[in-house]
Amino acid sequence: MEMAPDPSQTSKIKASDLFVRCLEAEGVTHIFGVPGEENADLMISLLDSRIAFVLCRHEQAAAFMADAYGRLTGRPGVCLATLGPGATNLVTGIADANMDRSPVVAIIGQASTSRLHKESHQNMDAIAMFRPISKWAQSITNAPIVPEVLRKAFKIAAMEKPGACIVELPEDVAEMTVTGSPMPVETTRRPAADHKAVARAVDLIAAAKNPIVLAGNGAVRKRAAKQLRRLAHKAGIGVVSTFMGKGAVPLDDPHCLFTIGLQGGDHINGAIEEADTVITVGYDLVEYAPEFWNKGERKTIVHIDFEPAEIDGDYLIAVEIVSDIADALWQINEELNRRFKEQLPLFAISARAHLRATIETDINAEAADQSFPMKPQRIVSDLRAALGPGDILLSDVGAHKMWIARYYQCYEPNTCLISNGFCSMGFALPGAIGAKIAHPDRRVVAVCGDAGFLMNVQDLETAVRLKLNIVSLIWVDGEYGLIKWKQQNQFDGRHSDLAFGNPDFELLAQSFGMWGRTLNAPGELPTALDEAFAQIGPALIAVPVDYRENRKLTERLGNLICPI
Repeated sequence: MEMAPDPSQTSKIKASDLFVRCLEAEGVTHIFGVPGEENADLMISLLDSRIAFVLCRHEQAAAFMADAYGRLTGRPGVCLATLGPGATNLVTGIADANMDRSPVVAIIGQASTSRLHKESHQNMDAIAMFRPISKWAQSITNAPIVPEVLRKAFKIAAMEKPGACIVELPEDVAEMTVTGSPMPVETTRRPAADHKAVARAVDLIAAAKNPIVLAGNGAVRKRAAKQLRRLAHKAGIGVVSTFMGKGAVPLDDPHCLFTIGLQGGDHINGAIEEADTVITVGYDLVEYAPEFWNKGERKTIVHIDFEPAEIDGDYLIAVEIVSDIADALWQINEELNRRFKEQLPLFAISARAHLRATIETDINAEAADQSFPMKPQRIVSDLRAALGPGDILLSDVGAHKMWIARYYQCYEPNTCLISNGFCSMGFALPGAIGAKIAHPDRRVVAVCGDAGFLMNVQDLETAVRLKLNIVSLIWVDGEYGLIKWKQQNQFDGRHSDLAFGNPDFELLAQSFGMWGRTLNAPGELPTALDEAFAQIGPALIAVPVDYRENRKLTERLGNLICPI
């Protein structure tokens, strides 16, 4: 019997309407952006869609919102800008998402194809600009290819390792009529681990004398943390995380050895140096270069990741398992069971108890300090106490990031978002908006320096308009504190002129129609946080910080080795 034709395949519709139908088929619920006249057809098509358009105040902020949304949901976050300056304003946020492994699809407008071959208003080759900082970038040169281009963009953005894809829609293509329908969205299964590589990895783990796990960005994605915790317990191996691997093992688990990547002489660096075997799980070299932890006698390295290991003279692999990380860890766990069921765990985690106790004592040493301006240690301690296991902290880039990285530990994956691939100032405030939209039931706080906060301060209005209860905690020192710290370390205490002025942050908050407070004593922070989280919309807390602690930390634990 002949089937009736699909009406969507036979009736003509506007290309921008088809574009929106494709977005709906991909499961898009929000688009963050700033439209222009070249996006007009698409914006009108969105009016009849269930997709919510989040009007932002700067395209860079829109990209950061999509970045955080994608990282937290595992689905591509979507941002939109017009051509020319709209597209160039997206660049930093797109580069950040791509290097931090966040799935993002950016939609950019373009002039009519009839004038792209010549000098014309706001005309530039945006696709060429985005190619070096994205996984894939493509212009829709004719209407019938809309479904293919969008399906490919979303598929590539979400594939491991995730990143950013760019789709350009010229204004004349958007207004064309076309016959077509969205392509079906099918789940792509990731490849399983090679059994020979798994067997070899278990051989090396069993033969090790002092193994350790280094968990990176990939360890907090797609069930990987669950299997990593099983491996840690089954084998009795301690796990240290990079800044972006926090929460892969809970902070209260005896197998958790906290965070590496800050000071050259930190306690955990000593544990890595003593290890003979390092099992890297979802580790990106961009997070923390192997030259800092694989010095001297070369270690046996077991590489477990979605992609083959990067070529690096300090990262020589004994065996690499290139597959879905969760599957690789599951297979290793099963092989350990098969071979050593009666002997597990292979190692005594109690041997790490002294190291854990030393680090915990160190982290808690200034947690109740009463001095003012507040010490970074006290601020982080109060924050950890105020946030639940599933609440989300986003750290901007600056000196505060270093304190968050070392002192703020996590119970669950993806509850502390740090930009440590591209390290973009201005990420945290808009990122918090994306995080709150992704998880409206969780508390969300953006920790910013006074410099980074003002880089995207305009999107406080977006949070006010949407009544999003995000809290911006601003560490106030009136300087580019991390640059100063780095210069002082490198040049025997000297630094260039890095001071600047600040607004009255309470008045700034009031001018946006939101709650704000500047602290005057250390004991005020817990109460201020409670009040901030009780607001209907966003809240702002400015806390003067004593960054003399930076140099003290350097003197105690060695020079900063984390790149800015």
